[in-house]
Amino acid sequence: MNPYFFRRIEEKTGVPMEEVFALANAIQNADFQDERQVRKIVRKVAKLANKPVTKELEEQIVASILKNGKSLDLSKIQNMM
Repeated sequence: MNPYFFRRIEEKTGVPMEEVFALANAIQNADFQDERQVRKIVRKVAKLANKPVTKELEEQIVASILKNGKSLDLSKIQNMM
């Protein structure tokens, strides 16, 4: 992996790559039919993105993910935020 690439991402986002990798790992291994796991991931993404997520928006995102079951459409979630 190119360390320069990751360093640039860290500079632009302010998010350490360790946190990004941890989130990617959590998403890769998540059971998207488990509401608790889905909520935890939604909150983690919001925190890393520094985006406030209201309880209502969290409910919409979680419901959308649970409805789709095993897949996670990040573009749909991004549009909700």
